[in-house]
Amino acid sequence: MLKLGYWCAQEQHSPDKIIEFSSIAEVVGFDIISVSDHFHPWSDTGGQSAFPWLMVGIIAERTKKVAVGTSVTTPLFRYHPAIVAQAFATLGYLYPGRIFLTLGTGHSMNETPLGFEWPTSPKEKIKRLEEAVEIINLLWSKEFVTYDGNYYKIHKAKLYTKPKEKIPIYIATANKAVAKIAGKYADGIMVNPRGLENYEEIVSSMEKEAKRRNRDPNELKKLMEFKVSYDVDYDKALKSTRFWASSAILRHMREKVSDPRELEDMVSEQEIDKIKKTWLIATDSEQIIKSLENFLKLRMDIIFIHSASPDERKFLNILGRDVLPWMREFYDLVRRPIRVVQD
Repeated sequence: MLKLGYWCAQEQHSPDKIIEFSSIAEVVGFDIISVSDHFHPWSDTGGQSAFPWLMVGIIAERTKKVAVGTSVTTPLFRYHPAIVAQAFATLGYLYPGRIFLTLGTGHSMNETPLGFEWPTSPKEKIKRLEEAVEIINLLWSKEFVTYDGNYYKIHKAKLYTKPKEKIPIYIATANKAVAKIAGKYADGIMVNPRGLENYEEIVSSMEKEAKRRNRDPNELKKLMEFKVSYDVDYDKALKSTRFWASSAILRHMREKVSDPRELEDMVSEQEIDKIKKTWLIATDSEQIIKSLENFLKLRMDIIFIHSASPDERKFLNILGRDVLPWMREFYDLVRRPIRVVQD
């Protein structure tokens, strides 16, 4: 079944708004709520930065059925993998069957402000992520764990409060090497619109690695982040996305900067043009439906809607009335097997 997710953009919205929007999201029909995990926001102007794991617990407590988790937690520096395991084990104990965790290699803007030296080598970040996923899984499933990795070491560590049910781990990436980690240890992969150019290669990398590990690739989920800003006034909807323009700066440039003020100053027309291409600027429901149709044909299992709309309450109600029911109906249609009638 298709799961529909609401992406809580903590960088752009205050904690009280996030809680309010999450409650509305469950009422209008979302199945999953994802909380972004940043220390610094992408822009200084209007930026927010609540602690995400605390927000996951509050949202789970304020809602009744939706699954709640993070996208994307980076267990490399400011979060030790064992502490990630402990935090989410506690959430999984309190809210069994409703917690998930998305992991990735992250951004320097969230690590270097705390005094960590960000690796210049992609291989190091990938290896750190792999070790982190291994440690988290071991602590959730074993008793006293000793682990001697290249980057992380734990000695006879035990989580005395374990999750009551399995917590899904998803890996966010547009990189084939990182996708292999999902195939080895995780429950699926998350891509954003920028990763769709090599989507098939990424999924193939995950599934091939799963087969090598005697895991069933059909059980691995495919997730996507769909970015949209809605308003009947196009210019107003577009202006609201400018908060995210820093995220469109070329990675090798933005990785050298951790101050949101500097990132904001680096934004040029080039980044604004990228935002126009990677975000859907919509003035009616039909535009959203038409755009989502292409993603549904890729047979994603979970689609998160990340909104930068000027009036989020209004947009959530429009999604519940027009878009979410259509998504489920269309998904069932494309998944329905073709019946061949013989004479």
